[in-house]
Amino acid sequence: MRYVRLIALAALAFCPAAPRLQGQDKQIEKLAPYYPTPETVVDKMLQLGGLKQGEKMFDLGSGDGRIVIMAARKYKADATGVEFDESLYKQSMERIKNLGLAATARIIHGDLMKQDYSSADLITVYLLPLSNDKVSPLLEKQMKKGARVVAHDFEFSAWKPAKIEDIDDDGEGRSHRLYLYRR
Repeated sequence: MRYVRLIALAALAFCPAAPRLQGQDKQIEKLAPYYPTPETVVDKMLQLGGLKQGEKMFDLGSGDGRIVIMAARKYKADATGVEFDESLYKQSMERIKNLGLAATARIIHGDLMKQDYSSADLITVYLLPLSNDKVSPLLEKQMKKGARVVAHDFEFSAWKPAKIEDIDDDGEGRSHRLYLYRR
């Protein structure tokens, strides 16, 4: 099942009609379709990344905010997501507000390629392979020593993972692979 999802998501990366969002003066390429990470996998990602209380974490392409919310709620981290889809941004900010997490969780409505990640202790991503390759030079330039990256299903081709963790069943019958990278 994992490979069917990989093929479907990878096909989107090579589609000439890949979704783009109109900006003021330019287009912003969509780096991944919205495909929510199961809660069990979210927890495994944060565990694998060794997220600790008070650490600063970013989720690139945060979708409905589930990783940011779990990081703030369960791990007591200072959690920030970056999402350019306005509907997903509003949905996640509303959930953060309703859960009373506004002091430790937030979503930036914008382009993940234009953010500053220099304060990050942990960065989580669920982007397409080509998108990981696009974001890797930015992360290499900005990440501080000791920072970690956890990638869901798709690795960073130029980086060597410190650890790979397979999840055979996410509770919904699907398998996943997580990659841990250290700076």
